[in-house]
Amino acid sequence: MSLALARKYRPRRFADVAVQSHVANTLRNAIAGDRLGHAYLLCGPRGTGKTTLARVLAMALNCERRREDREPCGECPSCERIWSGGASLDVVEIDAASNRGVDDARELRERAMYAPSGEDRYKVYIVDEAHMLTREAWNTLLKILEEPPPRVVFVFATTEPQKIQQAAAPVLSRMQRFDLKRIGPADVRERLAAVLKAEGLTAQPDALGMLARAADGSMRDALSLTDQVLSLGGGDLTAARVREALGLVHEDEHLALLDLVAERRAADVFAAVGRLADHGVDFGILLADFAELLRAQLAVVLGGALPEVSEHLRAELPKRAGRFSAGDLLRMLNLVVEVEPHLRRSGQQQLLFETLLVRFALLDRTIELEQVLRGVEGAPGGGAAGAPGASRTAGTPRSAAPSAPPSTRGVAPTRPGPSIARASAPEAPAPGSAAGSPGGPGAPRRPAAAEVADLPAPKREPLALDINRLAEHWDEIVDRVNADNRALLLSSTLAHATPTAVTGTGVITLTVGSDAHAELIAGSEATVLAAVRQRFTGVQKLVVKVVTPEGEQAPRRLNETAVKADRIATLRKQSPLLDAAVDALDLELLE
Repeated sequence: MSLALARKYRPRRFADVAVQSHVANTLRNAIAGDRLGHAYLLCGPRGTGKTTLARVLAMALNCERRREDREPCGECPSCERIWSGGASLDVVEIDAASNRGVDDARELRERAMYAPSGEDRYKVYIVDEAHMLTREAWNTLLKILEEPPPRVVFVFATTEPQKIQQAAAPVLSRMQRFDLKRIGPADVRERLAAVLKAEGLTAQPDALGMLARAADGSMRDALSLTDQVLSLGGGDLTAARVREALGLVHEDEHLALLDLVAERRAADVFAAVGRLADHGVDFGILLADFAELLRAQLAVVLGGALPEVSEHLRAELPKRAGRFSAGDLLRMLNLVVEVEPHLRRSGQQQLLFETLLVRFALLDRTIELEQVLRGVEGAPGGGAAGAPGASRTAGTPRSAAPSAPPSTRGVAPTRPGPSIARASAPEAPAPGSAAGSPGGPGAPRRPAAAEVADLPAPKREPLALDINRLAEHWDEIVDRVNADNRALLLSSTLAHATPTAVTGTGVITLTVGSDAHAELIAGSEATVLAAVRQRFTGVQKLVVKVVTPEGEQAPRRLNETAVKADRIATLRKQSPLLDAAVDALDLELLE
């Protein structure tokens, strides 16, 4: 009966274990220097050599014809039994996935008390999938791991050491831990080529590359996949046979999908994906391979070295480098990362893959929308002030522009009111001057909202200051404060204020309901007056009148002294202790 390649070509010596030389050399030198540990923990991904290293260690300790370099011979009866996993008095392999309880651990502890079969031998216990042991089982083994019998070695192998840390952290300090590396595609290809040469077969480089990528860092998986391809018959390995055996999609199909995205042909996505679905492709594998193609294309665009790809892709990807930007490819890869976990457990995999490709094809419109939003916010790169409509999406007709810009600089959405001009006057123009009017010759333009809306600012003559007109246009003034200064808190406070009086000398009286509102408006007096002067002439100053809850009115002109007095009064009401301290110590509010 023939053996599988993964078993037939399992290493028999430390030197034959691929990539894991840092572990193999340490174990070999420990035997040579008589510094052997009593317990080892081998961690790493599947198929990287954990069990193999444990068996080679057991072979080296019990070999009947051990070499001078402490390597096992691999041919004596003891080595043959251990290498093949057969019955041995001194080497016991335990699968912790099915022997994980406290009774199994107690039995292992009792068996370890017996001496090995010979004076020059060691008893070696290899526990695979060690993370499956229960907390109680680890507690049972804790004492024997700390003080084991002579000539007894424990080797634990696991793919998830963090579970041991969580379940039984104390045992980790009783063991020497080694972390095995993932096996890279180049090492996998080299090992596969050696195995196929020993089998009298040849393989195309692209075929070996596909097997190495499909193995995902596991040498055992690579040999098992090679066995699967060889089972198809036909002798030597070719790329077509590997693609057929593993259900991979031809690289030209991936390039065709990439071209659909590059040419923004979103409408053709459904037909292309439907044709692949008719051939029974695995959409999980298809998405993973397409993500690798995007990754390779990103490397080309950035001018870096290409990852592990075929010669065909090495020739084709540089031709498409000018059709993508690095930002486009990064966004696509981020979308793949978002969709991949959903696709693997979804019942609508084809739909998810199709919508993902459509999003890729329409990615240019998303970028243009970002540019428009930057223009609305007035960020750098949002369009020049002298180029109306510069932030509109390319190809959008002028008539398609919205009638009002999507920005907080326009009319506040919660306060209906008339449309206003999108230009602002100087902050403090002289009363009655023409420069204070919107659209005046000295008024600087605010470009962001005007460019996006692409509407000219209406020109209106300033009005004479009057209480009725001021009350009528107060909502407009509140909106102007928000649009010109982006002062949302101030405009919200002004919305709760009421103009109650206007004197012939240009003094405006506002009524508010709290000291906090009065303080905020008084602190922004210049801003409020600038907004009022854009619509009215003869405005001189602002007075705030606070209406208390009892209805008592306290007209006053707020200043720094009044604000401090209000604050200290509020604090004294809130704290009787502070009230007494102010009277006793004559305290003063500094900040």
